[in-house]
Amino acid sequence: MDFIPSDESPLFIKGFRIYTYYLFKRRFSKVWLKQEYQPDNSSKTIYYLNHHSWWDGLIPFLLNEYIFHQRARAVMGIQQMQKYSFFKKIGAFSINRNDQRQTLRSLRYAVESFERPNASLFIYPQGEITPPGSSLHFEKGLAWLSQQLTDIEIVPIGIYIHTVRNDKPELHLWIGPSIKTETSHSKQELTQKFENKLENILEKLRETAGFDDSIFERFI
Repeated sequence: MDFIPSDESPLFIKGFRIYTYYLFKRRFSKVWLKQEYQPDNSSKTIYYLNHHSWWDGLIPFLLNEYIFHQRARAVMGIQQMQKYSFFKKIGAFSINRNDQRQTLRSLRYAVESFERPNASLFIYPQGEITPPGSSLHFEKGLAWLSQQLTDIEIVPIGIYIHTVRNDKPELHLWIGPSIKTETSHSKQELTQKFENKLENILEKLRETAGFDDSIFERFI
């Protein structure tokens, strides 16, 4: 199969929401949140995140169900979608980055998803899991989407997992403010800007997570 579209199931989402919350509660000693963006009922948003762990597949669902409340979809690698087919029931659709034609098909599907009111999209522009602390290097898909879509807010989210204070890990999530872009910017310029914005958030997370709780709110 070259492409797996999303096939949202409201009943499955309802049950999986509860399961996901208690999964995070059980596996992490605490989950913290720093929030600088909140969509309203008319917002359409692309959220992009760093990709360093298995948990990244569930974090977008958790955030949307308990914080954003939008009609969310997420991009997921074709192999992971084939292995965990239930993700299509919560809004994930596949992308095959080894096939340029199929990559474009997935990106066009993402654009079409924004025809729905209050739509959002979660994307990991690194394209694969990378070691924590490594430099960000984005593929061009996020920049391409930003050029195709108008009136879309683009929001970085930093993910940081650590064991500074406990043998059981803590999860810190930092939702940055929406990013203003210029239509004159090239894909390369946009990609660099998106990388820099998220890297700034990750740098702040590395400096504060586990040391200064005052700027975070307890999420779970």
